[in-house]
Order: sequence, then structure tokens, then C-alpha cells
Amino acid sequence: MIPFDYRRAVDVESAVAEAGGGTAVAFLAGGTNLVDRMKLGVTAPEVLVDISRLPLDGVERLPGGGLRVGATVRNSDLAAHPVVRRDYPVLSRALLSGASGQLRNLATTGGNLLQRTRCAYFQDLSTPCNKRVPGSGCSAIGGHTRQHAILGASPECVAVHPSDMAVAMAALDAEVLVHGPGGQRTVALVELHRLPGDEPHRDTVLAPADLITAVDLPPLPAGARSLYRKVRDRASYAFALVSVAAVLDIADGTVRDVRIALGGVAHKPWRARRAEDALRGRPATEAAFREAAEAELAEAEPLSGNAFKIPLARNTIVSALRELAGERR
Repeated sequence: MIPFDYRRAVDVESAVAEAGGGTAVAFLAGGTNLVDRMKLGVTAPEVLVDISRLPLDGVERLPGGGLRVGATVRNSDLAAHPVVRRDYPVLSRALLSGASGQLRNLATTGGNLLQRTRCAYFQDLSTPCNKRVPGSGCSAIGGHTRQHAILGASPECVAVHPSDMAVAMAALDAEVLVHGPGGQRTVALVELHRLPGDEPHRDTVLAPADLITAVDLPPLPAGARSLYRKVRDRASYAFALVSVAAVLDIADGTVRDVRIALGGVAHKPWRARRAEDALRGRPATEAAFREAAEAELAEAEPLSGNAFKIPLARNTIVSALRELAGERR
């Protein structure tokens, strides 16, 4: 057992103050990822600040439309929320495709966003890993790469972000509310996570004492449809080889707006901007969907064991958009 101090926060301000004390501190909510990493020895915080009892577990309508999701809302509760199921099916489906029912009953919104990679080398203390020990090397490069990145990777790290929920929220243009030592601020979800660059140990733009308090979901355009599609090795309890979160708005057979985010292909939820730009104003046809997908994946750089992800991602994008376009007919 590696000893640590446990402290229960009484409010957001005290939680942030505890984390800003200069020691290795981690926030504890559901603990479904943090506790696993502590057991493996990957993470060894000196202090755990329990935020699970803070009043951050509400889901409420925003004045201008949209929805505010508290940071400690459980994944299972969010997936089953009637407004989420009706207005944001892409998010509900993404949540239900992640982990298992037992884990979804514990996992929280903020914790899901901040979960770390499930790269086997990151979790194996006997192997070098730049994400775990900066400067030690990346064992995945030249190793087993089937699950790893094809977009946005670097010579320092080829791991992928594991969240399904974050991919859906990226496609929804969600915004993350953060409370830190300097007060409150808002971070666009697509800017929350980082590509590895030469600092793969930094998963996000947050400082150690920054606490996620909520996520805001803007309203979707009237008539827009959304879905989440996940391709994996098993039907349940498996991380994505490729996933697609898509929002499609069609008027008179033409793509008025589209948002696409990919999972399982990069160090962060990958917003497919090239594909979106290629589709806006174009006919909503399978040929246009395929051209857009190919434009997005033109700069993909597969590793020795995951070149299959390129056609898999292309076909999954096309399939998801085709389904959404079919719903409009």
C-alpha cells in the first residue's frame, strides 16, 4: 500500500485550494480510472480531495436553450436523462457504448473527460513511456500498435484518448466550465485535450488545481439529427478502434451544417474539420460523404499494426452520415 492523505471537500473553493497546495493532489469523484491507476502504481497522489459530495450532480436547462451537466453527474444518469435522449441522442448512445453498466453507475462527467489513455505500455511500469515518465521513450513505437493513433501523433507518443463521451461532446461544440485558483473560466471542449507534441504527459490544458464543475451543451439546430457509432473488438466493454460522433443538418437535400468527431484515432477527440468544410453546401449524397471522409484522412499516418484504421474510419464516417441523411427522407 502506498500511503496518501484523504480530504473531503466542503465546497468548490476549498477543493481548489487543497489542490493548489503544491503537493501531488488528485480530485476523486467516481474513481473508476484514478483508483485503477493507483493500484497499478501509474499514479501516486499524496493527497486525494474527495469532491463526490459537492453539489455538482445536476442537469439543468440553460436560459438560451441547451443543457448544463454537472461534473459529478453519473454516466448512467446522463445517458438515461429524458432531455439527453430526446435532444442529444449522440451523447446518450456514446455513454451507453462505454465501459459496463456497473462502471457507468460510478463514472462521472468530469472524470470521464479526464480519464487517461489505456495504452498497455502506459499501464505497464516495466516499460518506458513518455506519458508516464517524460523522456523515458515510447514503447508503443515499434511495439504493438493496433489500438494506437493514426492522426496527430508525435515521435514521443502514439496513444489514443479512450473516452466515448468526450467524442460526442466534441461534435456537440460543448464548453467546459473550470474553477481554478484564478477563478472561473470556460474552455471549449475541442480545446480541452492536447495532442502529444513533445509533452505527452500533459493530457489537457488544465493546471493541476483546475477543477471541472460542469459542461454546457448548446442547443442543436432545429431539424438536425445526431448519432454515435463505435467499432470495437467486442460488443461491450471494449474501447473504440474507431468511433464517429456526427451531427447533420440537411435542407432541401443539401448539407446546411455538419459536425463530425472521431474517437480511437488520436491523442484527443478528433474534430474532423476538413470533412465538415468539404460537406457544407454540398448535396447530402454518399459520394459527397466519401469524398469528405477521404479529405479528412488524407494526412493520416498509420503505424505498422493499424493501417486498417484508415479505411475503417472512412467507412464508419460514410455509414454514420448516410444513416443520418436517411432519417431526413
